Amino acid sequence: MPLPYQSEFIDLCMRLGVLKFGEFKLKSGRDSPYFFNAGLFSTGAAIAAVGRAYSDAIVASDLTFDMMFGPAYKGIPLVAAAAASLAERHSLDVPFAFNRKESKDHGEGGSVVGSPLAGRVLIVDDVITAGTAIRESIAIIRTGGAHPAGVLLALDRQERGAISPLSAVQEVREQFGIPVVAVISLDDLVQHMRAQGRTAEVAAMQRYRDHYGLTD
Repeated sequence: MPLPYQSEFIDLCMRLGVLKFGEFKLKSGRDSPYFFNAGLFSTGAAIAAVGRAYSDAIVASDLTFDMMFGPAYKGIPLVAAAAASLAERHSLDVPFAFNRKESKDHGEGGSVVGSPLAGRVLIVDDVITAGTAIRESIAIIRTGGAHPAGVLLALDRQERGAISPLSAVQEVREQFGIPVVAVISLDDLVQHMRAQGRTAEVAAMQRYRDHYGLTD
């Protein structure tokens, strides 16, 4: 069964419409029975709750890192909220940074804002689809003289890529040799919905997983 913070996060996502069930056409062309849109974490209370979920996931994991990095754009509020919650709830005062899409040629200049990149850097984002933002983040971190320590996500869809038997999460793990941790996975979502008696949603997700899910 999902841990309490995971169940709370799923309930939050459903309440805010971040997580919806129905029929959705994904960028991959697949017809999915659920859709996740982290852009709808758009109030103070919502982003504070997200920060709590991220910080609880960090503490529950075995991730070791010196600072956090949020890729523009969705990663920016997520990394700030996670850092704030780590300090408030877990007494862990961790520096963080994020990037601009375009380098600034005046003032402090550069493309990275916040704490200077140093040591082991945890990347904080919402989901991995093609993995482009993560690869760009790793390049920024390495260029800054630091080392990627892992990736923290909101959701791991646990499904194969369009042309690969691996998921985007697995590809990042294998290509870069770093851990990827998610607040919730498809398995957690299925178990939570089953416990809630949401049999129609569970059946639809199971059919989707049978078709596109990872093979053992």
